[in-house]
Amino acid sequence: MRPTLFTLGLLAAVVLSPGATAMYCGAQLNMSSPAAPKAYVLYAAEPQSVAANKQAELKIRFQIVQGFHINSHTPKSKFMIPTALTLQPATGVKPGTPEFPVGQLFSFTFDPNEKVDVYAGSFTVKLPVVAAAGEHSMDATLKYQACDSASCYPPKTLPVKILFTAR
Repeated sequence: MRPTLFTLGLLAAVVLSPGATAMYCGAQLNMSSPAAPKAYVLYAAEPQSVAANKQAELKIRFQIVQGFHINSHTPKSKFMIPTALTLQPATGVKPGTPEFPVGQLFSFTFDPNEKVDVYAGSFTVKLPVVAAAGEHSMDATLKYQACDSASCYPPKTLPVKILFTAR
């Protein structure tokens, strides 16, 4: 069986010492850079109100740490890890499919001709829901891969709590 790039990247992450780098999908993969923040994407629950028992839309806002970007929900390369939001079931709530914004084109300095699709700054995911009357809390996880202008970092997950009231 031939190892895939993903398997080789995981193997490099295990074998290399902290602070070392490896190449992953054409980009340097920092194993634990002292300058790298703990989280590249920030989220704070914002209470929202929607109409009860009707199709409504929640807005889930994220802020990417300055100097970094993350792969979009639909990156241009099959080797890039897409940003994804996984929802946990919640009583009285029927969520639809999360709607991600269109990304921005970005190229790395080591390959200026190759464009990747990313989010930078802030971005908002729209979540269609139908919810029974009352206060609701939904748990979710945002999976993403962050990069700076020269390197990509191992994928991370961010716990997300979505708070809203259906009236």
